[in-house]
Amino acid sequence: MMKFVTTGLVLLSALLAGCSGAPEPISEPLKWEEAVIELQSQPSPVAVGMNEFMVVATEERGRPVRDLVISLKAANGQWRQAIQDGHSGVYRRALAVAAGQVEIELKVRRKRTENEAVLIFPIAAAQ
Repeated sequence: MMKFVTTGLVLLSALLAGCSGAPEPISEPLKWEEAVIELQSQPSPVAVGMNEFMVVATEERGRPVRDLVISLKAANGQWRQAIQDGHSGVYRRALAVAAGQVEIELKVRRKRTENEAVLIFPIAAAQ
């Protein structure tokens, strides 16, 4: 019986450790038109060097927003278009982050109407 409990605790610890690397929101989600836009990063928190950014766009009811073109910019870099991950409302892009950087800019545009806006997500200063 003791061996079973010990094995269970080891497996539970391994599962919890594996979950700790999951992307977390960088800041509070921002709203644009009817879309709620959330920005996540891997690694989390954002570090100096290459980071993968994941944009999750949903309606307030939780349905994915699929008709967006998302571009991201770090520091004084160029706009880089994110890749749409299927029709799930998820868009991904890797960007280089400089030391001391305190925000990520996100340009969001509707495919059909050409409406667009720039959203600014504050991040903890990259070190």
